[in-house]
Amino acid sequence: MLAELRHAFLDAQLAGDARAGVAVIERGLALGYDATTLRRELVRAGQETIGRLWQENRISVAREHMGTSVALVALAHLYWRAPLSAPRHRRVLVSCVPGEQHAFPARLAADTLELEGYDVKFLGADVPRESLAGMVHDMKPDLVVLSVTLAFHLPELERTVSRIRELVPDVPIAIGGGACSDWAPVASRLGVIGAGRSAEELLSMAEATFRGEQA
Repeated sequence: MLAELRHAFLDAQLAGDARAGVAVIERGLALGYDATTLRRELVRAGQETIGRLWQENRISVAREHMGTSVALVALAHLYWRAPLSAPRHRRVLVSCVPGEQHAFPARLAADTLELEGYDVKFLGADVPRESLAGMVHDMKPDLVVLSVTLAFHLPELERTVSRIRELVPDVPIAIGGGACSDWAPVASRLGVIGAGRSAEELLSMAEATFRGEQA
C-alpha cells in the first residue's frame, strides 16, 4: 500500500496538483501511517525522484519546480498533523548557503528538528553570507545547520562557515544536503561537528551534540 501511495504522490507532483498530493497524504494517515513515515516515504522519496528526473534531463526545470511546490505544500500539511515533542530549550538555525536555491532539504530538516522539540529558525534559500552570519551573531543559536544541494556551492559553504566563525567562534555547525555522496572529508576539512545527507542524520547529530554538552 505504501508503494501505491508513493506512486500516487509522485503523479500529483508531476501534474502540479497540490490538492491531489494532500489527498494522498490524508489517505495515508487514514490507513494508519504516521506523519513521520509519510514525510519520509512519500514526500522526501517523491522529491528525490523529481530531482533525479531533472538531473537525467527527463523533466524540465519548470516541471521540477512545479513538483517541488507540491512537496512543500504536503510538508506543511504534515507539519500540522504531526505530534510536537516537549520543548528541548535549544535553538537551531537552519539555512541554505548563498546561491543555493534548493530549499526543500533544509525545510525538511527544519521541520524534523522542530517537531522533535527544538526551537528552529529557518532562513530559507540563497541567504547572503553576511546576512546569514549576522543572524547567527544576533540569535546566538545552540547549533547552525547549513544545507547544500548542488556541489558547485561547496566553495561558498566553506566561505560561509569561515565567516560565521569570525563572528561566533564557538557555535557548533553541522552541514548536509545532496552535494556530496561522502561528506566526511568535507566535514573534516571544515572542522564542523558532522554532516549528513538526511534530516534524520542531522537530528542524530543535534542530539549527540547536546548530550555531549550535558555530560
